[in-house]
This record gives sequence, C-alpha cells and structure tokens, in this order.
Amino acid sequence: MATAFVPQKQDRAQDAEFKAALHGKNSTSKTGFVAAISKNADAQKAAVTEYFKHWDNKRPSTETEEDKKTRLEEYATLTKHYYNLVTDFYEYGWGTSFHFSRFYNGEAFKQSIARHEHYLALKMGLTAGMKVLDVGCGVGGPAQEICRFADCNVTGLNNNDYQVERANYYAKRLGLADKLNFVKGDFMQMDFEPETFDAVYAIEATVHAPVLEGVYGEIYKVLKPGGTFGVYEWVMTDNYDESIPLHREVCYGIEIGDGIPKMYKVEVAEQALKNVGFEIVHQEDLAARKDDIPWYYPLSGEWKYCRSIGDLVTIFRTSWLGRQVTMKSVGLLEKLHLAPAGSQKVTEALEEAAVNLVLGAKLGLFTPMMLFVAKKPL
Repeated sequence: MATAFVPQKQDRAQDAEFKAALHGKNSTSKTGFVAAISKNADAQKAAVTEYFKHWDNKRPSTETEEDKKTRLEEYATLTKHYYNLVTDFYEYGWGTSFHFSRFYNGEAFKQSIARHEHYLALKMGLTAGMKVLDVGCGVGGPAQEICRFADCNVTGLNNNDYQVERANYYAKRLGLADKLNFVKGDFMQMDFEPETFDAVYAIEATVHAPVLEGVYGEIYKVLKPGGTFGVYEWVMTDNYDESIPLHREVCYGIEIGDGIPKMYKVEVAEQALKNVGFEIVHQEDLAARKDDIPWYYPLSGEWKYCRSIGDLVTIFRTSWLGRQVTMKSVGLLEKLHLAPAGSQKVTEALEEAAVNLVLGAKLGLFTPMMLFVAKKPL
C-alpha cells in the first residue's frame, strides 16, 4: 500500500517573482561562473537562508527526528532553492546534462554523457513521434539528446523557474522548440491529464522526492496503459547500514550537498515501483559493472582517463584541485563584494557532496545509476 504523503503547497507567482529577483529579467544572458557570481545579493541571501536552515549546526549525530521530518515536508522549497544556488555552478563544471555516466576506454566525457542518455532511450524502446515526459529535466540537456536520438517529442517538468527558462531558451537556440517543451511543476502533484504520455523517464532527479511512492504514483497516473517508465535512480546500496556512523556520514554528505531530503536504499525504490502498480521488466546497477574507468573519475580527478582537450577542461573544473580553485576564487570575490554573500558556502556544500559521492562509491554504499525499466499494465 502506497505511503500517504501531503505534497507541499505551491505558490507559482511567488516563485516567478523570486526567479526574476535573483537572476534579473533576462536570466539567459549569462551562464556558468559569471552567472553564479552575478545574482542579486538580497535574493541570494534569502535562498541561502532557506536552503541551509535544514543543515546548519546539524550532523547525523545531532540532528533530530523533527529535523528529518521538516526536510521531507519542505521538499519542494528545499530542492527549489538548492537549484537556485547551484545551477550555474553545475553548468560551469558539468555542462547542460546534470548526471553521471559510465565510461569506456577511449571515450570522451561528452560522448559518455550522451551514450548514457541514449542507452536509457534504447532500453525504454523510445521511437519517433512518441510523446515523452522528462521528470526533473534540469536545463534540458538530456531531453535535447534523447529527442534527437529517438526523434520523439519531449515535455520537461521542473520545479525551478530558472531552469525551465534556460531549458526553453536552449531548445529554441538549437532549433528544437517544435519538439521540446519545458514547464513548471511539482512532480509530487503533476498537472497533466491522466494517461497523457507514451513514456516517462527520469535521470537522477526523483531522488529529490520525499517519498518515492509519491513521484512514482504521479508518473504512473500520467502514463498511458502499456507505457514505459525508465529511471536512473540515486540510491544507497544493500551494503548501506544507517546504524554505522561512517555510512550515515557519507549519506548525509550526499544529502546536504545535493539538495536531497532523504536518500533511500535500492530495496525501497524497487518496492515503491511495485506498490504503485508498475511491473519491473529490467533492473541493474550500472555502477556495479566491472568497468576499467570508474563513473566518478571526473570528481576524483584521475587525469589519465582524459581523452580530449575538452576533457581536460571539464575534469580540471570537477576535480578536487579545480573545485578548490573555484571555492577560493568565489570566496575572494565574495570578500571583495564582487559575488553575493553565501556563494562560498554553496561551493563548500558542493565539495562535501563530491567527497562523499566518491567515498560512497568506493565503499560500495552508493550508486547514481540504478536503472529500472518498468511497464504500466494494459
């Protein structure tokens, strides 16, 4: 039986006003690092306060049950402000597809990212003309790639106004506006009519759900009978034991640095899919494959795997060294009042995430690519 959960109340007019205050009326005129340090100081302060109130002066050993409960109840605000704070840093370091991927020998970073998206489309059986929903679409990088790969029509759903605006801007700039559309919405309470889409996918996004049955149930509702749902899910593996302090510290570091109300184990995700009515036709932890190149190498900064000049630039930005340069540069600009207050604090949270993502992977506690492909019965 699905877990009962009341979605957070929405105020879209207020969200739109906040986006305009934070980024200005023309929020597509800047990108990456420049955009990150150009935000309105007062709005940035508000976003930092709203996000970090869930984490300041708290650690796994000191957080209370009320702290955990509040993060779940305020999932939408928590996630929305997380992406208000980090989207520009993500684009600066990673590009427009905010996800990890496996690597083959000789494969460049961007090629790997695209192949990871193609693989999901292939496993789902996406074909020309299909009406597809991307749940938690970011700034639209995966939707662009999947649209071109499968020749399908993709609607992206996102609770962050800034990302929605950027995604539609990129679609128009790339000449894909007739096949791509990005809309504002909470995936725990979708506005689409039931049985609207032929297929639905989510790439490392539904981890932001406070209760997995909630988002999976909404996906089930808007999917046509016989339709397919494919997801790369962030989960803690079967090796994870919350009673072990190191395990909980790793999990907590991932949560605080990635805007996640609560990480769940793989068994919870699997059962949640079944609870809402899905039939799982394929599941595999792609991170468990015996690859020569680890999926986390861009974070651990293993330069020997770089295959192009572009790789060197990307891996420098995402590696420990590059992250330290970014963090110290942002801190200096903040002291000189050339970046809004709280900017360095955001980079510090991202650093905590990076360290614990790598540690979690090396200890076998975490995967960002638990692949489920599920069907809605006819």
